[in-house]
Amino acid sequence: MTKKAPKAAAKAPTKPASAIVAPPAAEVVDKIGKTQLVAALQGRTDLSKAAAQQTLSDMLEVIVEAVQAGQTVNLPGLGTLSVKTTAARTGVNPSTGAKLQIPAGKKVSFKPSATLKDAVKAS
Repeated sequence: MTKKAPKAAAKAPTKPASAIVAPPAAEVVDKIGKTQLVAALQGRTDLSKAAAQQTLSDMLEVIVEAVQAGQTVNLPGLGTLSVKTTAARTGVNPSTGAKLQIPAGKKVSFKPSATLKDAVKAS
């Protein structure tokens, strides 16, 4: 199989800076990032934006460190993060059909809580 040359990126039409407008606050977004989480945390507490951002960063850092250490992290109402080991196995290269050995490893597993599942079903 030959490699195809990468396609040239399509140029997006440029808008003047005055035409770029932030979405209204009431607009529903499909994705929430760290910025939106900081804004939500700031809105629900009396923390400044910087303090809310630091709090969220610290919380995420603690969670990552615990999972890296192999600990299970239980977040009530949200779910449980844990580390699971995967066994070594034989895989197949789909392009050549050649068999290859996939080594054992670790993966992060998330199990949603019943509260989260019920909330999603109700929406």
